[in-house]
Amino acid sequence: MAAEFIYFNSRDEFLKIDLSKIVYFEAEGNYTKIMVANGLESMVCMGLSKMEQFISATIQKKSSTMARIGKRFIINLAYIYRINVLQQELILSDQKSFTYKLNISKDALRNLKDLMTSSIKPSSAKD
Repeated sequence: MAAEFIYFNSRDEFLKIDLSKIVYFEAEGNYTKIMVANGLESMVCMGLSKMEQFISATIQKKSSTMARIGKRFIINLAYIYRINVLQQELILSDQKSFTYKLNISKDALRNLKDLMTSSIKPSSAKD
């Protein structure tokens, strides 16, 4: 399967990132921090709302792999490892080479948990 890239071009910089390797986007004022699976991090001059629009406009078929979580984050759903509502903690990991722990509001985590559990098909258990 071929990689799908997103591109950011400014007056002074060009950035090319494999979409499947993006773990999360984080709001930093009028900027957005992009965290990649290998630990690289970049900052782009675009607020998180604009980033959300940019993602859905640029990569329509893949945008369903990304979800806005609260006011500060857009995450790659493929990297969700643990959602702990009581501790207000979301852990994103590939379960071998990296782990990121994000502090997120209980309401946002409840919504994410509901989204994730509603997409899981119940398996038929045999007694």
